[in-house]
Amino acid sequence: MTRLLATALVCALMCSTPTPAWAYLKFGVQIGSTVRDVRWNQTIRYFVTERAVAGVTATEFRDAIGRAFATWTGVSSGLVRAELQGATIATPGTFDLRTTLGFLDRPDLERVLGATSFLLDATTGEIIESDVFFNTRFDWSVAASGQPSRIDLESVALHEIGHLLGLGHSAIGETELQPGGGRRVIGSGAVMFPIAMSAGSIADRVLQPDDEAGLLDLYPSTAASESSSISGRVTRNSQGVFGAHVVTFHLETGTLIAGFTLSRTGEFVIAGLDPGPHLVRVEPLDDADATSFFTGDIDVNFQVTFARQIVVAPRDGSSDDITIEVRSR
Repeated sequence: MTRLLATALVCALMCSTPTPAWAYLKFGVQIGSTVRDVRWNQTIRYFVTERAVAGVTATEFRDAIGRAFATWTGVSSGLVRAELQGATIATPGTFDLRTTLGFLDRPDLERVLGATSFLLDATTGEIIESDVFFNTRFDWSVAASGQPSRIDLESVALHEIGHLLGLGHSAIGETELQPGGGRRVIGSGAVMFPIAMSAGSIADRVLQPDDEAGLLDLYPSTAASESSSISGRVTRNSQGVFGAHVVTFHLETGTLIAGFTLSRTGEFVIAGLDPGPHLVRVEPLDDADATSFFTGDIDVNFQVTFARQIVVAPRDGSSDDITIEVRSR
């Protein structure tokens, strides 16, 4: 009998505490001495709840979820497939071997728009079930152009379905602390950025290059496996830096794709890049709640640093390893 591992990953847009980011934009699960990607190895067959809320009918909810799934599956050349199985009276978050998305009353989670939970095969890391709830504490909208004072359901669904597929958070974005607590988004370069968009905004109905690179890293197609990458190490005083955010900027296309150093030796690999010249920047992960990305202590006591030279990602291959030495603040 397959052993199952249930885990609730509160991967919300406004306040979240997921598992460690074992690889950039991906969740991982420790199986023995190996970390396995959390991913689907079969078609995702999902249900939507019959519940409606003010501003969103059950039919509108189903259609918005379908559009969000189609946005993700359109990236992966058929390697990720999702099929609606119908409506259900079951609530999301009940581990019943059925993937369910729907509204749920969670007044205790006053800063959480939505969250994703998993039921995993404890021997392989394969996702058996993944549920998503959208908190009825908030006012929702599916209006084509958005609706002032209401949260766009399709945008939040796109973020949460990214988690459902196995993706963690992206750190491409900037925030500022608010006087009354919390953070305000100044700019975001990824749907998987963990802080909520403004009410009325529909900008996050569209995936960014960092989101697509993460999906293709998790579900690689032939084309993705032939894509370019940059690898290297971040050090301080010749010692590895753990949890550094490494961002690549393509000098010709302006594309931003990022990753993290994921070991105490400071190593990183950023895949899914277009070939060509890249500016590489290393920064501490101190512009958002670090628990949105990692569990445990990470190193943030260093200055923003650029690679000394432009790094060329070769076509269908990886750059030579680069070392970026950072300085303490």
